[in-house]
Amino acid sequence: MNKIKKIIFFVLFGIFSCSDEINENIETSPCLDNMCYANFSIDPLVSPGVYEDSNGYWHISHQGYNYFTFQGELSPLKEEYVINGVPLVSTAFDSNYWIWIDGFTFTVPLYSLLGYFTDGDFNNPIPVGNLTYTIEEMAQTHPPLNIVGYQINPNQCLDCPYSPTLIGTRSKYNYTPQQQIFFDNQMKGDTAKIMIEARFGEMSDEIIETEFNIIFN
Repeated sequence: MNKIKKIIFFVLFGIFSCSDEINENIETSPCLDNMCYANFSIDPLVSPGVYEDSNGYWHISHQGYNYFTFQGELSPLKEEYVINGVPLVSTAFDSNYWIWIDGFTFTVPLYSLLGYFTDGDFNNPIPVGNLTYTIEEMAQTHPPLNIVGYQINPNQCLDCPYSPTLIGTRSKYNYTPQQQIFFDNQMKGDTAKIMIEARFGEMSDEIIETEFNIIFN
Protein backbone atom coordinates (compact mmCIF):
# COMPACT_ATOMS: atom_id res chain seq x y z
CA MET A 1 0.00 0.00 0.00
CA ASN A 2 2.85 2.38 0.87
CA LYS A 3 4.47 1.56 -2.45
CA ILE A 4 1.26 2.54 -4.29
CA LYS A 5 1.09 5.83 -2.38
CA LYS A 6 4.69 6.61 -3.34
CA ILE A 7 3.97 5.93 -7.00
CA ILE A 8 0.92 8.20 -6.92
CA PHE A 9 2.96 10.92 -5.21
CA PHE A 10 5.71 10.89 -7.85
CA VAL A 11 3.19 10.84 -10.70
CA LEU A 12 1.34 13.86 -9.28
CA PHE A 13 4.64 15.61 -8.56
CA GLY A 14 5.72 15.12 -12.16
CA ILE A 15 2.43 16.41 -13.52
CA PHE A 16 2.44 19.57 -11.41
CA SER A 17 6.14 20.18 -12.13
CA CYS A 18 5.50 20.03 -15.88
CA SER A 19 2.43 22.23 -15.46
CA ASP A 20 4.46 24.85 -13.55
CA GLU A 21 7.16 24.78 -16.23
CA ILE A 22 4.60 25.29 -19.02
CA ASN A 23 2.97 28.17 -17.16
CA GLU A 24 6.35 29.76 -16.55
CA ASN A 25 7.22 29.59 -20.27
CA ILE A 26 3.87 31.13 -21.19
CA GLU A 27 4.21 33.94 -18.67
CA THR A 28 7.69 34.85 -19.91
CA SER A 29 6.65 35.02 -23.57
CA PRO A 30 7.30 38.56 -24.87
CA CYS A 31 4.36 38.44 -27.30
CA LEU A 32 0.76 39.45 -26.71
CA ASP A 33 -1.55 36.53 -25.91
CA ASN A 34 1.68 34.59 -25.20
CA MET A 35 1.81 33.55 -28.84
CA CYS A 36 4.60 34.72 -31.17
CA TYR A 37 4.24 34.43 -34.93
CA ALA A 38 6.20 35.63 -37.97
CA ASN A 39 4.61 35.48 -41.41
CA PHE A 40 6.71 36.17 -44.52
CA SER A 41 5.81 36.26 -48.20
CA ILE A 42 7.18 37.44 -51.54
CA ASP A 43 5.61 40.72 -52.64
CA PRO A 44 3.44 39.91 -55.70
CA LEU A 45 3.45 43.57 -56.79
CA VAL A 46 7.17 43.34 -57.56
CA SER A 47 7.03 39.70 -58.66
CA PRO A 48 3.63 39.04 -60.26
CA GLY A 49 2.95 35.39 -60.95
CA VAL A 50 5.18 34.13 -58.12
CA TYR A 51 4.01 30.71 -56.94
CA GLU A 52 5.03 27.72 -54.84
CA ASP A 53 5.18 24.32 -56.55
CA SER A 54 4.35 20.93 -55.07
CA ASN A 55 7.99 20.44 -54.01
CA GLY A 56 8.02 23.59 -51.89
CA TYR A 57 10.03 25.75 -54.33
CA TRP A 58 9.00 29.32 -55.04
CA HIS A 59 9.22 30.31 -58.73
CA ILE A 60 10.07 33.93 -59.49
CA SER A 61 10.22 35.34 -63.01
CA HIS A 62 12.48 38.27 -63.90
CA GLN A 63 10.22 41.26 -64.54
CA GLY A 64 12.89 43.76 -65.58
CA TYR A 65 13.64 44.75 -61.99
CA ASN A 66 16.94 43.58 -60.54
CA TYR A 67 15.32 42.66 -57.24
CA PHE A 68 12.31 41.08 -55.58
CA THR A 69 10.97 41.83 -52.12
CA PHE A 70 10.19 39.84 -49.00
CA GLN A 71 7.57 41.32 -46.71
CA GLY A 72 6.82 40.22 -43.17
CA GLU A 73 4.33 40.56 -40.36
CA LEU A 74 5.43 39.98 -36.75
CA SER A 75 3.25 39.47 -33.70
CA PRO A 76 2.99 42.52 -31.39
CA LEU A 77 4.84 42.54 -28.07
CA LYS A 78 3.73 43.11 -24.52
CA GLU A 79 4.12 46.62 -23.08
CA GLU A 80 7.32 45.82 -21.19
CA TYR A 81 9.00 44.95 -24.51
CA VAL A 82 8.04 48.24 -26.16
CA ILE A 83 10.27 51.19 -25.24
CA ASN A 84 8.93 54.68 -26.06
CA GLY A 85 6.69 53.16 -28.71
CA VAL A 86 9.55 51.13 -30.25
CA PRO A 87 9.07 47.33 -30.20
CA LEU A 88 12.17 45.25 -29.42
CA VAL A 89 11.89 42.98 -32.43
CA SER A 90 14.41 42.27 -35.17
CA THR A 91 14.44 40.32 -38.42
CA ALA A 92 17.58 38.96 -40.10
CA PHE A 93 17.83 37.86 -43.74
CA ASP A 94 20.53 35.64 -45.25
CA SER A 95 20.99 33.41 -48.29
CA ASN A 96 23.31 30.77 -49.72
CA TYR A 97 23.66 32.64 -53.05
CA TRP A 98 26.69 34.86 -53.69
CA ILE A 99 27.52 37.03 -56.69
CA TRP A 100 31.15 36.43 -57.68
CA ILE A 101 32.91 38.92 -59.92
CA ASP A 102 35.12 37.22 -62.46
CA GLY A 103 36.18 37.26 -66.10
CA PHE A 104 34.97 40.66 -67.39
CA THR A 105 36.69 43.88 -68.41
CA PHE A 106 35.19 47.34 -68.67
CA THR A 107 36.39 50.89 -69.28
CA VAL A 108 35.54 54.03 -67.32
CA PRO A 109 36.33 57.63 -68.37
CA LEU A 110 38.83 59.74 -66.46
CA TYR A 111 38.21 63.41 -65.69
CA SER A 112 40.60 66.16 -64.70
CA LEU A 113 39.85 68.12 -61.54
CA LEU A 114 40.33 71.36 -63.50
CA GLY A 115 39.22 69.91 -66.83
CA TYR A 116 37.06 71.12 -69.69
CA PHE A 117 33.25 71.18 -69.90
CA THR A 118 30.88 71.12 -72.86
CA ASP A 119 28.81 74.02 -71.52
CA GLY A 120 29.20 77.12 -69.42
CA ASP A 121 27.27 75.62 -66.51
CA PHE A 122 30.05 73.09 -65.81
CA ASN A 123 27.57 70.20 -65.90
CA ASN A 124 29.11 67.99 -68.59
CA PRO A 125 32.84 67.35 -68.14
CA ILE A 126 34.96 66.21 -71.06
CA PRO A 127 36.99 63.06 -70.27
CA VAL A 128 40.75 63.32 -70.59
CA GLY A 129 41.30 59.59 -71.02
CA ASN A 130 40.08 56.10 -70.19
CA LEU A 131 41.02 53.55 -67.56
CA THR A 132 40.39 49.83 -68.08
CA TYR A 133 39.63 47.58 -65.10
CA THR A 134 39.39 43.83 -65.01
CA ILE A 135 36.77 42.35 -62.70
CA GLU A 136 39.53 40.42 -60.95
CA GLU A 137 41.07 43.74 -59.93
CA MET A 138 37.73 44.95 -58.63
CA ALA A 139 37.19 41.71 -56.71
CA GLN A 140 40.24 42.52 -54.60
CA THR A 141 38.54 45.64 -53.29
CA HIS A 142 34.91 44.54 -53.65
CA PRO A 143 34.31 41.10 -52.10
CA PRO A 144 31.49 38.81 -53.26
CA LEU A 145 27.97 40.07 -52.67
CA ASN A 146 25.29 38.02 -50.98
CA ILE A 147 21.97 38.61 -52.72
CA VAL A 148 20.33 39.84 -49.50
CA GLY A 149 22.74 42.78 -49.61
CA TYR A 150 25.91 42.28 -47.56
CA GLN A 151 29.57 41.40 -48.15
CA ILE A 152 32.35 39.72 -46.19
CA ASN A 153 35.73 41.38 -46.69
CA PRO A 154 39.06 39.54 -46.32
CA ASN A 155 39.88 41.31 -43.03
CA GLN A 156 36.58 40.57 -41.35
CA CYS A 157 36.77 38.62 -38.09
CA LEU A 158 34.57 35.54 -38.32
CA ASP A 159 35.52 34.20 -34.87
CA CYS A 160 34.82 37.35 -32.84
CA PRO A 161 31.85 37.47 -30.42
CA TYR A 162 30.18 40.12 -32.59
CA SER A 163 30.66 38.16 -35.86
CA PRO A 164 27.02 36.97 -36.10
CA THR A 165 25.88 40.60 -36.20
CA LEU A 166 27.95 41.12 -39.38
CA ILE A 167 26.29 38.27 -41.26
CA GLY A 168 23.04 38.96 -43.08
CA THR A 169 20.95 42.10 -43.28
CA ARG A 170 18.57 43.25 -40.56
CA SER A 171 15.34 45.13 -40.04
CA LYS A 172 14.98 46.14 -36.37
CA TYR A 173 12.19 47.62 -34.24
CA ASN A 174 9.63 47.05 -36.99
CA TYR A 175 6.56 44.77 -37.05
CA THR A 176 6.41 44.83 -40.86
CA PRO A 177 9.99 44.18 -42.08
CA GLN A 178 10.84 44.24 -45.77
CA GLN A 179 13.98 43.18 -47.62
CA GLN A 180 14.89 43.52 -51.28
CA ILE A 181 16.76 40.54 -52.78
CA PHE A 182 19.06 40.99 -55.75
CA PHE A 183 17.82 39.22 -58.92
CA ASP A 184 19.64 39.74 -62.20
CA ASN A 185 18.43 38.14 -65.43
CA GLN A 186 21.70 36.17 -65.61
CA MET A 187 20.53 34.26 -62.54
CA LYS A 188 17.73 32.57 -64.49
CA GLY A 189 17.74 28.81 -63.99
CA ASP A 190 19.59 29.02 -60.66
CA THR A 191 18.23 28.16 -57.24
CA ALA A 192 18.75 29.86 -53.88
CA LYS A 193 17.77 29.43 -50.26
CA ILE A 194 16.63 32.49 -48.31
CA MET A 195 16.85 32.18 -44.51
CA ILE A 196 14.86 34.51 -42.26
CA GLU A 197 15.10 34.80 -38.48
CA ALA A 198 12.64 36.82 -36.39
CA ARG A 199 13.61 37.58 -32.78
CA PHE A 200 11.15 38.87 -30.20
CA GLY A 201 12.71 40.83 -27.34
CA GLU A 202 16.25 42.21 -27.25
CA MET A 203 17.82 39.28 -25.38
CA SER A 204 14.92 36.84 -25.69
CA ASP A 205 15.16 33.19 -26.70
CA GLU A 206 11.89 33.60 -28.60
CA ILE A 207 13.09 33.08 -32.19
CA ILE A 208 11.19 31.95 -35.28
CA GLU A 209 13.19 30.73 -38.29
CA THR A 210 11.79 30.47 -41.82
CA GLU A 211 13.32 29.21 -45.09
CA PHE A 212 12.30 29.82 -48.70
CA ASN A 213 13.65 27.73 -51.58
CA ILE A 214 13.75 29.90 -54.70
CA ILE A 215 13.95 29.03 -58.41
CA PHE A 216 14.81 31.95 -60.69
CA ASN A 217 12.85 31.76 -63.94
